[in-house]
Amino acid sequence: MSRAFTSPEATRAVEAEMPWSERDVPATIYEALARTAKQFPDRNASSFQLLSSPRAPAETLSWTDLLDRTTRAANLFRSLGIGERDVVAYLLPNATETVVTFLGAMTAGIVNPINPLLDVEQIAGLLRESGAKVLVTLKAFPKSDVAQKAAAAVSFAPDVHHVIEVDLLRYLRPPKSWVVPFLRPKVAARHHARMHEFTAALDGQPGDHLTFRPGSDDRVAAIFHTGGTTGTPKLARHYLSGMIYNGWLGKDLLFDETDVLICPLPLFHVFACHPVLMSAIQAGSHVVFPTPAGYRGDGVFDNFWKLIERWKVTFLITVPTALSALMQRPVDGDVSTLKTAISGSAPLPLELYRRFEEKTGVQVAEGYGLTEATCLVSCNPMQGMKKVGSVGIPLPYTEVRILQCRDDGSVTRVCATDEVGEICVSNPGVAVEGVYTDPGRNRGLYADGRYLRTGDLGRIDADGYLWITGRKKDLIIRGGHNIDPAEIEEALAGHEAVAFVGAVGQPDIFSGELPCAYVELVSGGQVAPHELMEFCRPRIHERAAVPKHIEILPELPKTAVGKVFKPALRKLAIQRVFDETLADAGIEADVAEVVDDPRLGLVPILRRRGAVDDEALGHLLGQFAYSWRWNDS
Repeated sequence: MSRAFTSPEATRAVEAEMPWSERDVPATIYEALARTAKQFPDRNASSFQLLSSPRAPAETLSWTDLLDRTTRAANLFRSLGIGERDVVAYLLPNATETVVTFLGAMTAGIVNPINPLLDVEQIAGLLRESGAKVLVTLKAFPKSDVAQKAAAAVSFAPDVHHVIEVDLLRYLRPPKSWVVPFLRPKVAARHHARMHEFTAALDGQPGDHLTFRPGSDDRVAAIFHTGGTTGTPKLARHYLSGMIYNGWLGKDLLFDETDVLICPLPLFHVFACHPVLMSAIQAGSHVVFPTPAGYRGDGVFDNFWKLIERWKVTFLITVPTALSALMQRPVDGDVSTLKTAISGSAPLPLELYRRFEEKTGVQVAEGYGLTEATCLVSCNPMQGMKKVGSVGIPLPYTEVRILQCRDDGSVTRVCATDEVGEICVSNPGVAVEGVYTDPGRNRGLYADGRYLRTGDLGRIDADGYLWITGRKKDLIIRGGHNIDPAEIEEALAGHEAVAFVGAVGQPDIFSGELPCAYVELVSGGQVAPHELMEFCRPRIHERAAVPKHIEILPELPKTAVGKVFKPALRKLAIQRVFDETLADAGIEADVAEVVDDPRLGLVPILRRRGAVDDEALGHLLGQFAYSWRWNDS
């Protein structure tokens, strides 16, 4: 780390040194990797352990090793016909092979990480939309359905000509390694693609040089799908320059070659791939990936503090859902090496921040980034004033503007200090040529043709700190009055029994929407909905924002990186309100499901339970601002 990241003034001082275009940064990720391997050849680069025990076997690559394997992977992909504009997709959990595939694919062409938790239709849709020619995935393995999903998806993706399988068996030792072949599921591959074995295919390629001349011009080198679990997610393009920028921020402001980062986040998400892995590659830091499923892996939370002790971790990479789970376990390991926890993906409740600092002696630095900006935008300083609840200071060479815009991106108002508006961003990670692979999705995406419209609502305070207040689409609109769900969520999150909260608008005949809240309790927590209502009422400053309904769920729906998934909660609210309305009116029908219609939005699908007066039903449901239809239509 070459300088302290302490304040907005320090950030401006970095920018004043020289323009970003004059910085001595590598032109490509492969060049960055080669530089680090030359500077720190024998230092640890990447470690992976299949099992969560602090005594479990682990594989560690030095920077020399990682460069060798990346070179082999890039050569392999070129030998399979991958050029600079061709796509290598991977459907993998975390492993050494995932890191190697990520780096090798972007060296040879364009890499497309895919979430293995998606269903077959979504995976196939992403393969088709990206035009992937090669897919790297798992060989069938016990307690995993990745191989089965991959085989089914490839049968619907005619451009995929090669499938390369990674066998996790090599990470096991006897007697477990003896058992796996007998438990390995049988997968019938009914597709046209040629099959390869990852390790054997790499071994057949040279590791001391690239067999092709890599270009030095900036280009698209990765495409990531945006978060979400309904429909086919959008694909965002990432340029080499944006990834280099993310890595430079880590190297210049956060990490050095002595740091150890534990990253139990998935390598199909930008948080793990860019702020973490790209930073490590430029800084020479050591990254540890515990278990294929990261935080979701068996025993990871129970063993986590011992893993910190084992690897002498200095930086913990996390999300609020994981921090909450960790706070329900004793700190039973030596965490004295830990400097900071870096949290992203969702707002961090104040109480959770306080609990973590009290139990570990370490503060959490909350940051902000998004897939469409190649990730990093702002972060609370590692040294200097942290404003808990904010997402910190815009990073060097990042401009953040709070604007009000028309749908076409024209600016109608520049918001004043502490005035809430749409967060709009310009930095080296924002591709003004168009973020999404689908050109139609880029219309109106930029304010004044330069600033990426994030869709997040926020404000910048007098000290220059950025605060996120919600999503534009998350606003609850009650009778034309905008209600920020964050106020409801923050009030309920202050209760000691509450782990997570999601506030959404429920349909209402008179007001259009009324606020409601869904709650997940901490392990062992006990509280009734009416008690939560009484708790939050005096803590919500606006009477109209007091929720009309609070419901406790065993677990809130979340995305793969720990965000509360609001669309699923909206569906629950719609189904509940429609069912209550139908029952109160004595109509023999209920909601079978709520579907996401690309033209109409969320649509309740009704089913008949008896004779129904269609005219009366039409009058009743016509009072809602929702389309609906029968399940037999």
